Amino acid sequence: MSDQADSTLDTAALRTFLTDELGPAERFAVTGEGGGYSNETLFVEWGPRSLVVRRPPPDETADTAHDVLREYRILDALQGTDVPVAPTVASCDDDSVLGAPFYVMDRVAGDVIRTEEPDRFATPDRRDGLADAFIGALVAVHDVDYDAVGLAAGEFGYPEGYLDRQVERFQEACIWALDTTSEEREVPELYEVGSWLAEHAPAESDHTLVHGDYKLDNVMFAPAEQPRIAGVFDWEMSTLGDPLADLGYALQFWPDPDDGTRVVSEQFAPPFLAREDYPTRAEFLARYERRSGREFTDRRFYLALAAFKMAALGEMFYARYLRGGVDSEMYRRMGEGVPAQAERALAIIEGEWTL
Repeated sequence: MSDQADSTLDTAALRTFLTDELGPAERFAVTGEGGGYSNETLFVEWGPRSLVVRRPPPDETADTAHDVLREYRILDALQGTDVPVAPTVASCDDDSVLGAPFYVMDRVAGDVIRTEEPDRFATPDRRDGLADAFIGALVAVHDVDYDAVGLAAGEFGYPEGYLDRQVERFQEACIWALDTTSEEREVPELYEVGSWLAEHAPAESDHTLVHGDYKLDNVMFAPAEQPRIAGVFDWEMSTLGDPLADLGYALQFWPDPDDGTRVVSEQFAPPFLAREDYPTRAEFLARYERRSGREFTDRRFYLALAAFKMAALGEMFYARYLRGGVDSEMYRRMGEGVPAQAERALAIIEGEWTL
């Protein structure tokens, strides 16, 4: 049997592909995830086996559409490492099958925590354990011997100059978005913060595999009483670079009890993390430093870069909303959220906001 997930999916072609890869199955059902803001996630029942298919959104450009194959390469390389990832199954670069490249992995059971903690974690030791597992997985990412797993420097990524390229990339993203959004309201802080970052990029701490989008809703916790991460997801922005940029970004989404007005969507930075028994940002940082052996130097730069990156991504969301490309309440809210986030970035570089 087959339950079509959307009108653009050729389920017959997917069934043929899976039959060639895995052998025939009596049960075949496809459903869409319904959420997400990047690549499309489809859930597939193949006999007794549960699979996930990842492909670009139907309106994605040709260049970025192939990012799913890069993501598959990363997941495949990380099999057998200390980084928890879903088992990979197969990838396909033939657009004629599903209209775009795609890949298949096993579905992992567990919870992606977005706005509220699972009841089973609502004790002091398990709240601490949730944070410890989250920090530990980030340390594991940064501990990967990327050459040994086939993600070689100069081929998979170019670690030298990573920070400069990050600043340039998100400056360009702001310029692209502001061409549309400035008709609604100006955000001069974006230009100011971008210029400061370009002038103050430090010598890079060291070079590791970096996730690029490491936050709580990009990991899945196993369905066990004690917190354990079953999978780290959404590797589209991963490359080789400076691990402190990953750390600064993760801290951006870890709230403190005294943060006051929220400037990051609760979907991305759940306020429950500021409750008693969860580590503060400073405690989060100390735990990462202890476990990784790295010191979080040049904090103003890395924290401001993280805030600027989130503001730039938000401005791109808002531009897509204004251009009619997407009808999303979250995208609409970026009209107010991005200026607040840009002000936060400016406060960081001016020394008014710290850990």
